[in-house]
Amino acid sequence: MNRHQPRPTAADLLERADYDEPSIFLPENLLREGRRQRGLARGRVPDICLLDPDGDVVRHLVREKRATRSATWACYHTELWETDRDEIRIGIVGCAVGAPFAVLIAEELFASGCEFVISITSAGQVARDLPLPCVIVIERALRGEGTSHAYLPPAPAVEADPSLIETVSRSLDDTGVRTVRGCTWTTDAPFRETATALAAAEAAGALAVEMEAAALYSFAAARQWPVVCFAHVTNSMAVATGDFEKGPADGAEQALVLVTAAARGWSSSRHEAER
Repeated sequence: MNRHQPRPTAADLLERADYDEPSIFLPENLLREGRRQRGLARGRVPDICLLDPDGDVVRHLVREKRATRSATWACYHTELWETDRDEIRIGIVGCAVGAPFAVLIAEELFASGCEFVISITSAGQVARDLPLPCVIVIERALRGEGTSHAYLPPAPAVEADPSLIETVSRSLDDTGVRTVRGCTWTTDAPFRETATALAAAEAAGALAVEMEAAALYSFAAARQWPVVCFAHVTNSMAVATGDFEKGPADGAEQALVLVTAAARGWSSSRHEAER
């Protein structure tokens, strides 16, 4: 350090300005040590991977004997399951809930050969006229969590890649699953969803509240990786009995329809770009 420069202080952790500085701790190195300690061969995850925060998709596929556990996934914290759907190989990590954990896993997925990450998370209703249940293709997320601020400079919200959202949305039109495009509020503290905070989120355009999208989109923008987030809005914060119903198989089959459509949209846009 230049002796004329001021020494870093704890305040620098709260007001970061090191967005262009590379990280010392790298996902590739963590995975290397995971392979070494656990005696795993080097492998590749599928091109398409799903973050399944609630774990419903993984549990459903395992119960139906339609998924196999990856023998080379070296993450210390999770298992990766693989399944085939309409001739598309999909890797799935269950229970990657919350912004820090979701981005940690996304970093490791891309470091392991993934080329497109999809997240489908449960969400709570913010906009009072939003029908329940419904599926939102998240095109903008309010940054009410901490992880996004390690990847991008301060701003109220982060936008998804608009061209990716457009191609995925076109592909979704053929599925029969009704979706809406819109904004969500990402929070790290679901049990601090006060009336004041919810009113502020609604005033800022949020349709629903979830726990991962702002962080994943900030990571995607900083790293230039394709990520699309869906919110399955199933509840109004349990203020009345009967919330959190996702439908047949806890919404797992619907989630797989969304993943397959998103994968086809991403794949077609990639092929067009390569021409």
